[in-house]
Amino acid sequence: MLLDVNGRTAYVYTAGSAPGRDAIVFIHGAQNDHSVWTAQARTLAHQGHHVLAVDLPGHGRSAGPALATVEDMAAWLLGLLDAAGIARAVLAGHSMGSLIALEAASRAPARVRALALVGSTWPMKVSDALLETARTNEPAAIDMVNLWSHAAVAPAAPGRPQGTWLAGASRRLMQRLSQLNPDRLFHTDFVACNTYANGGAAAQAIACPTLFVQGRRDVMTPPRSAQGLVAAIPHARVVALDCGHALMTEQPDAVSAALADFVRGLD
Repeated sequence: MLLDVNGRTAYVYTAGSAPGRDAIVFIHGAQNDHSVWTAQARTLAHQGHHVLAVDLPGHGRSAGPALATVEDMAAWLLGLLDAAGIARAVLAGHSMGSLIALEAASRAPARVRALALVGSTWPMKVSDALLETARTNEPAAIDMVNLWSHAAVAPAAPGRPQGTWLAGASRRLMQRLSQLNPDRLFHTDFVACNTYANGGAAAQAIACPTLFVQGRRDVMTPPRSAQGLVAAIPHARVVALDCGHALMTEQPDAVSAALADFVRGLD
C-alpha cells in the first residue's frame, strides 16, 4: 500500500483483517526495510490481526531522504498512522525501530495500545569505528554489522530450510538499500541511534503493556545493556531467545509466538 505522509510517498506492507480496527505496526532497524518482519507479519495476519510493516523514509520503497533523528522518525510514524486511518496500534520495533516505537508511544500514548521492543537498548551507542566506517566505506560497515548481528553458534530455528544463509540474505538486503539510496543511509541511521537522548524520559512516560524480546547472544544490543530501560517501564515483560541481534530471521517462529502471545494477552 502506498500512502502520502508529509507530501512524500510511504510504502507499507499490509495483510490481515480489514483496516479500521487496532493494528500491529512493524518498524525495521538501520539499513533494513519492511521485509525483515515478513514471518511475523504473516503469522499475525493469519491469526486475524490487521498488520502493517513500514518502509521508513529513504528505505526500500518509501521516498527519501532518510530522516536524521529518532524524534523525526517517530513523528513520521504517527503521521503514517493518520494516513492509514489507524486510531490505535501495537508498535513492534527492532533495534533502531524500537527507539522509534518508544518515542512515538511517549509522544502519543492514546495512539499506542502496546509496545514490543525487539533487540532494544538505550542508550543505543554506536562505536566511533563503526560510525566512521559507515561514513567512508559503507560496504565494509555492512560486512561488519552482519558479522556482529548473527549468533556464531546457536541452535537452528525449527523449520528453517537446509542451506539457508541468513547473514548472506541480510547482507544482500543492506546492499540493495545502498543501491536504492546511496546517500550514506547506514551512517544516517547509526547517527540517529547514537544521538537519541530522550530514551530515559520516554521510558518513564510509558504506561501501556510492554514486551522486550531479546537475543541471549546479541552483541549489538546485549540484554545486560537493556536492564535500565526494562526497569524504567512498569511491568515490562522480557522474553529471551537463543540467538543474536537478527532475532526475526534467526528465530522467526519463536519471535512470532512471543508477539502473538503478547497481543493475545491484551484482549
